[in-house]
Formats: sequence, C-alpha cells, structure tokens
Amino acid sequence: MSHKQEMDVPRQTVSLEGGRLPLKQDWTYQQKINLVLESEQSVQPAKTDMVIQPSPEDSANQENNANTNFLRPNSAIFNSESEEDLASLRSKSRSPRCSTSENLQMLNLKDHYEIARDLGRGTYGKVVQATCKETGTKIALKILPKSSTKLRDFQREFNVSYYLSPHASIVDSYNVAFETRASYVFAMEYAPMGDLFDSIPPQVGMCEADTKTVLKQVSSALEFMHSKKLVHRDVKPENILVMAPDFSRVKLMDFGMTRRDSAMVRKTNGSIPYTPPEICEAVRNESILVTSGADVWAMGVLLFCMLTGNFPWENADIGDIYFKEFILWQRRKTTKIPSQWRKFSPRLMKFFRKTLDIKPNRRSPVKEISKYMNDSWILRPSDISEHESDSGTEAEQVDHLSIMLRDHGIETKVDKRVRDRRISEWLLSL
Repeated sequence: MSHKQEMDVPRQTVSLEGGRLPLKQDWTYQQKINLVLESEQSVQPAKTDMVIQPSPEDSANQENNANTNFLRPNSAIFNSESEEDLASLRSKSRSPRCSTSENLQMLNLKDHYEIARDLGRGTYGKVVQATCKETGTKIALKILPKSSTKLRDFQREFNVSYYLSPHASIVDSYNVAFETRASYVFAMEYAPMGDLFDSIPPQVGMCEADTKTVLKQVSSALEFMHSKKLVHRDVKPENILVMAPDFSRVKLMDFGMTRRDSAMVRKTNGSIPYTPPEICEAVRNESILVTSGADVWAMGVLLFCMLTGNFPWENADIGDIYFKEFILWQRRKTTKIPSQWRKFSPRLMKFFRKTLDIKPNRRSPVKEISKYMNDSWILRPSDISEHESDSGTEAEQVDHLSIMLRDHGIETKVDKRVRDRRISEWLLSL
C-alpha cells in the first residue's frame, strides 16, 4: 500500500475530466477492497496501508548483513493445500532479531532500532524507517497493532513476503520478526525513491519504453507467484516500488491480501478501479474464489494507467459508463473503440481484449505480455484520427449494408433453420 495516509472518510464522487478518470490517490484509498479468508475462525487480514521505500544501495548492504541466524521459512508451508499451514512457521533460530514462531520474542523496539520517521500510517498500522543499532543497516519496519491484528494473520503476511522475496522483482523481506507489548513487527528493505504511482504523470502517463520496462518486471513477479499457486490480489502502482530512476529495477510489494489460488474468501468492502468485475458484482460477505485471473485483470488496468495517467473506469460494473463502453467493444457488440482507448495500437488492444476478459478463466496468463513487447503500443496522432473516423457501431454498418443490398434487389435475410440444415448437410457430405 502507499506511504500516504489513508483517509477514513465515506466514498466520494470522482470528478471526470475530458471523459477520463484522472489518477487520484486519496480517492483510491477510499475505495480499497479487503478480502479475508473464509473460515470458521473468521480470519481478519493482517495488513497495513503503507508503502516502504527501499534503496538500491541499502539492498546490497542488507544482504551482506543477513547472517546464519536469518533462516528462510520452510517451503513446505507454501506447498501445503491448507491456509492453516501457510500461516504457521516454526523457526529454529533463537536470535533476538529473528523469531518467527507463535511465541515471537518480546522486544523493546527502541533498544534495537533507531526510529527515524514514519513512512506511512493507516487504519491497520504503520511503516517506519529505522536503523538497526547493531549493524547500522537502514530498513523499513512494518508495525501492526495487536488490537486489530491476529497473530496468525501477521504470520501469514510475513511468511509469504519472506518466501517470495528472493525474486528480483519482489521487495526484500528479512527474517526479522518480533513483538512488542502492543504490536507485531517485521522488517523489509527500505527505498527512498517512492512508488510507481508518484512516477505516473496525471492525465499524461509514462512513455511507452518505460511502461514496457516496468510491466516486464511486474509480470515476471506475478508469474513467479502464480507458479507457487499464490495470488497477490492487490496489484496497483502504489504497491510497486521504483528502485532505479530509469525503471530498470522495480519491485512488487505488500502481500497482506495474498492468498492461495482456489482458496475461498469473502468480500468485506468496496471496489477500486483495479478490482475485477467478478468481485465488483459480489455483495458484502459473499464467498469469492481466489484466481490468478484477478492479478491478470489488475495488470491490464495498471498498463492503461501507466500509458494514460488516468483510470479506465471507476468500477468494473455495468453501471459505470466507461466500463460499459469497453465491455460492448470487448463482447464485439460494437466495432467502435471507446475514445479513451483509441490511442492504442491494434496489437495492444488485442492484449487488452485477452487480459480484460469479463470471464476470469478466459484471461490470458501474465506471461502473455512477452508476446507484445516488440510491438508498437501507441498510435501516431495521424493514425488516431484515421482510427476515429473509421470507427462506428457494427449495427450501423450492417444496417447500411443491408439497405444498400436491398435497394439492388438482393435479399439478405436467411432463415436460421435453413442455414443450419445446409451446414449440417455440408458437414455430412465431407
């Protein structure tokens, strides 16, 4: 989540400028969706609404400071089919910095870390910049209050973060987890360069080259997660850290909502533009199946946001006019491409059609983006004008053709039963 504070206010109406939805960060947080594990224990999500900011130079230092006391969680936990197993970890380490079992070691935070400043604060907790007094390493500490966080949920987020962190495009988490009298705490890399949201010029977007560089890395991180049968479920610019000015290194972060593929969750809150339609249409507390298709959908929306600096819609719901226009085109009910999508090349629109399919099981896997990396994604202004002049509804074109043929004495209506019989006879004759 973002390092900016979440606003605990009712949902507000978003102003629409130029027929597009501007990227507006504070509104995004008002629309967050929280999904929790459907179980008899009524598990609540252990998550905070902040972004940490890792730095490239600190990353190497932290790896060097990771000693034998820093143990990786048992991978068997993540190969299990049970969410209960995923939440459990039995660490053999007795290091005061590293305790990851249910009996987390009790520490006084200020005895071991010099706290510099808050990086973010939200409903579920906060993230602070800190320096380890023993090693001098700058890190980010994610602090979740015990009053609103169950131990099991804290362990789940920590374990998943730590398990995935070896991937080059996933934020580093270290085997540093403990409790204070009031909170649960774990450590991650610190980066001062900010998140991707801050790098997207509003209503302008990023250049095509930078967008491709970012998306290649994000898709790699998601593909890695999906290969482990894990679904991120909260892909958006605020959860992507920029590690280099040229975007050559970005990292996916915040695994508070991550769940195993095919797990059942229940909807507990509203929707944001990245939320797929199958979740938007669910009612509060309705059970929902976790699928990798949710990440694919979010990646498609993320791509649109990066290239335009706008959201494609407010909600992926048929009541949203911009979403409705897109779905009519998606379902081939019209050949008229919605105005906010006309700057994209036919090849990129083909990618959008595959990733933003309304049916989760029909969406292409995230690795599909690799097939489009060498294509042009943005049309030239002259091509856009020609594209707009050629676009029209399919119904209008068919009606015009029918009238023209009828005026020349050509009957275009064919009985469907006759047509089907002729097709059957032709097939039988083969």
